[in-house]
Amino acid sequence: MFLAALMTVALGHASVFGQMMKAMVVHQFGGPEVLKYEDAPRPQPKEGEILVRVIAAGVNPVDTYVTAGKGGNATLPVIPGRDVAGVVEELGPGATKFKKGDAVYAYSRNGGFAEYVAVAEKDAAPKPASLTFVEAAGVPVGGGTAWRALVDTAHVAPGQTVLVQGGSGGVGGLAVQIAKARGAKVLATASTANQDLLKELGADVAIDYTKQKLEDVAKNVDVVLETVRGQIDRDYPLLKKGGCLVSIVGPADPAKVEQFGIQAPPLADVGSPLPKLTKLFDAKKLKVIVSQTFPLSEAAKALEQVGTHHTRGKIVLKVKEDDAEKR
Repeated sequence: MFLAALMTVALGHASVFGQMMKAMVVHQFGGPEVLKYEDAPRPQPKEGEILVRVIAAGVNPVDTYVTAGKGGNATLPVIPGRDVAGVVEELGPGATKFKKGDAVYAYSRNGGFAEYVAVAEKDAAPKPASLTFVEAAGVPVGGGTAWRALVDTAHVAPGQTVLVQGGSGGVGGLAVQIAKARGAKVLATASTANQDLLKELGADVAIDYTKQKLEDVAKNVDVVLETVRGQIDRDYPLLKKGGCLVSIVGPADPAKVEQFGIQAPPLADVGSPLPKLTKLFDAKKLKVIVSQTFPLSEAAKALEQVGTHHTRGKIVLKVKEDDAEKR
């Protein structure tokens, strides 16, 4: 009971007298090896929250930062995981958007590497009918980031030219498709092994950064989306005057922004993009590339792979194997 009480305080939503669940819990910050597959108190949804029975959970680079103790204000013990897809199990006070049994996908503020997670109902949306639970679990963080970058921040419009740096990753792959759906000409970078993927996603120009010079291919572009850490300096000269640089991996240099006469606004947040993404998925304008799946108990292996920052598409945990491939 004492352990459960401690878990209750640390995990925020849990009830000491509630049911238990399986989860990947971090008791000390470190590498993927610190994740422990164990029993944890099942969360109780608070005001405006829903309890989701997790069927699949996406794995993102941010989960490695949380596990290492670099992900904001996470306190121990903590359950990582911000991408989930599953079924509504319970409604918290004031939650009226869903009913029990609804299939949803959602952004969680940690807690997704578990059989149940409590999420704010405003951060959830009906799961696209065209996606399996595994596919849907690969969307919220990557898809939401790509939408905010290209639509809410850069306001990509038909006829513009957009360069997506790192077009084969979790954010980049969805960004390529979103830009195409907005009517833009899309250039995207990836390694030799992922050139075929860029073309499959709809890139008009696939750039092999190991063999081609960016400045020879990408000139006077309207928008650059930078998704690769430590590479932002390459972007400034590629943009036309007044062009827009959106970086999700660190701020632009104000002096260079002024020097090149470009814009570099912070990432906008004007509400959840999930309902808008759902429409694009069900209209067959977007798809999710899931390169690997792991059972929940092997989340450490998934985290290790994501930590290389060379993941093709998305890696997803199958929390409930039997239902993971259902639409």
